[in-house]
Amino acid sequence: MASPLDLQKQEQLDALKSFWGRFGTWIIWVLIAVLGGFAAWGALDWYKRSQAVEAAVMFDALERAAIAGDAARVEQVFADLRQQYPRTAYAAKGGLVAARLQLQTQRDAARTALQWVADEGRIAELREVARLRLAGVLIDDGKAEDALRVLGTVELPAFAALVADRPGDALMAP
Repeated sequence: MASPLDLQKQEQLDALKSFWGRFGTWIIWVLIAVLGGFAAWGALDWYKRSQAVEAAVMFDALERAAIAGDAARVEQVFADLRQQYPRTAYAAKGGLVAARLQLQTQRDAARTALQWVADEGRIAELREVARLRLAGVLIDDGKAEDALRVLGTVELPAFAALVADRPGDALMAP
């Protein structure tokens, strides 16, 4: 004869089987989606880290070329960095380094590098630094109106004092 505990266990087992029959497929699909999401997140994180490491290697080569004063090498490495890793912070930093060296010899290339960082840089602070430097270059080149236009695009409040200082320079430039 079956004991009352055996009947309770049998009822619980039947309820579990009924629940699994109704919702088992959905539970499995939700688990697959959650695990797939975690796997995709991990893969994206790995990809971003590998891109950052590769960009860091290129940035190191760019810095070495800048220290050596090799403008042609700096321009080539920055072009490669900008093309292959535009979403990394190293691309924007590389643009600032390249522009600093190019200001001495190739002002057009320096303006182009600064404009790219100002437009495409992923870090807001680096974009603002590039805009301020670009405005300075434009002031030095006698393009005060263009410099004022560039200064009007600076948005971060941390740069307000620097932005307020530049229009006077632009208006007093020859």
